[in-house]
Amino acid sequence: MAAYADDGASAASSIEPRAPTRRYQAKRRSIVLSAVEELNRKGVRGMTLGDVAGRLNLVPTGIIYYFKNKEELAANCFLRGIERYEALISASEATDTRRIDTFVRAYFEFRQQVAGGESEEIAVFNDVRALNSPLVNQAYTEMFRHARALLVAPEVLPRLHINARTHLLLSQMFWAVAWIHRHDLADYGRVAERVSSLLTAGLAAPGVRVPRPQPLSLVREGDPSSAASSELFLRAATDLINQEGYHGASVERISARLNVSKGAFYHHNETKDELVVACFQRTFDILWRAIHDAERLGGSGLQILVSVSTALVEHQLEGGAPLLRTSAFTAVPESIHAGLMAKFDRLSLRFASILCDGIADGSVRAVDVNVAAQMLTGMINAAAELHFWAPGLAPQNAADHYVRPFFEGLTSPAAA
Repeated sequence: MAAYADDGASAASSIEPRAPTRRYQAKRRSIVLSAVEELNRKGVRGMTLGDVAGRLNLVPTGIIYYFKNKEELAANCFLRGIERYEALISASEATDTRRIDTFVRAYFEFRQQVAGGESEEIAVFNDVRALNSPLVNQAYTEMFRHARALLVAPEVLPRLHINARTHLLLSQMFWAVAWIHRHDLADYGRVAERVSSLLTAGLAAPGVRVPRPQPLSLVREGDPSSAASSELFLRAATDLINQEGYHGASVERISARLNVSKGAFYHHNETKDELVVACFQRTFDILWRAIHDAERLGGSGLQILVSVSTALVEHQLEGGAPLLRTSAFTAVPESIHAGLMAKFDRLSLRFASILCDGIADGSVRAVDVNVAAQMLTGMINAAAELHFWAPGLAPQNAADHYVRPFFEGLTSPAAA
């Protein structure tokens, strides 16, 4: 009996598992593509198997045959996006400036193919941390390490500098999804050229030294204290939206963060959307305050932009009262989306106007101010996650490690 059992086990172990059929692989792929659309619209928390299945005229149990749960499906979506970025990174050239240029051009060519229906969309990484998948986190970290090689060699810049600049580079690609659709499809290559120029050469005019930032006051008299009930709800909601997206910041989770009941939540807030709009408005107020304060202090267009950027990035790194990441726009309901976008567009127009002032006074290079304004916003927005990739970076050092490279170029030497 023992010999028979051993023979049977050996025979069983020698049988190779059947490879998935083409039909199985095709269906699995169509499910992932459907899920990517839902992820990009609603985020990890908002995506449901029912919504994914509905896009394919399936029932939710039909999805479970291919993916055991929503988390596994979302992980596959993110892993597929990471693979795409890995391919773009590996296709880059030898020298640092050429590597960045090749990567940027390849990325915008891919976006052009997606917009033209020639390539498949990938998941955005706005709330990838909400999935909390070790597999995805490891793959993303590996992709980040490979992206570091697009910049200067480790012996040229300290590790913390390279990490901060790599985060800045990748974040600009992630943010481009939010604004590239405003350009004509035929102009994507033109936009790529301008983005690449800004990343490699910076904003400062040739021969102009990037000035030290002037200290700005982002808090005004009459603002609620950090202990005020309204401010506590705003901070809790902002923090949750930044981490887990609009749908991840449920009434229950916001209340739990503050250790209060849902009844207490509704005592202070009519609805969740009312609180979300207030979070955005609080962020807009701080952004405008930084702009107006910097303009009041005066200086060149470059001086104003450096001061505004540094103050807002430091504010993000301090973490006490975070700004709402503008990437949160992607998942808010249509009923409030248009109004928020109009306010955001006004901020972008002001940044573009200050850039025009800098070009006129000679402190800023002659650049496409519309593209540069979006990239400036993206840099400030991405500072919310800078501490993950440059751990230990003190807020007062953010100007040299993160803001200055944006104005001088990603391959510029470290500040003295």
